[in-house]
Amino acid sequence: EGQLVQSGGGSVQAGGSLRLSCTASGFTFDDTDGAWYRQVPGSECELVSSLDRFRPTYYADSVKGRFTISQDNAKTTIYLQMNSLKPEDTAVYYCVAAIGPFRVSGSWCSNMARDFGSWGQGTQVTVSS
Repeated sequence: EGQLVQSGGGSVQAGGSLRLSCTASGFTFDDTDGAWYRQVPGSECELVSSLDRFRPTYYADSVKGRFTISQDNAKTTIYLQMNSLKPEDTAVYYCVAAIGPFRVSGSWCSNMARDFGSWGQGTQVTVSS
């Protein structure tokens, strides 16, 4: 069974940058699509960005122009480059491998993880002002 392992994240001051990585084992992104979600306690699980083989790349309005999703040539890892970070970007970020299209939001990422795809373990991103 395939799994996703996330790395990166951490704490940064507003205006700084971080890069999240998500490496697949047991499968590649040749045959599936990838996405990043995030959740702030008390808020919905939000689709941040998706990289879909058959649809345009998606970015939430709140991150357009600041975040970039990409993947490596081997299609085993997807990345989320986050620039010009803001305190409101503070959240737990999850990578997901699934067949698109991706739901824009859901109540809890943990619940959505039971409904579809393979999910990474989540990583905390904290942006201080």
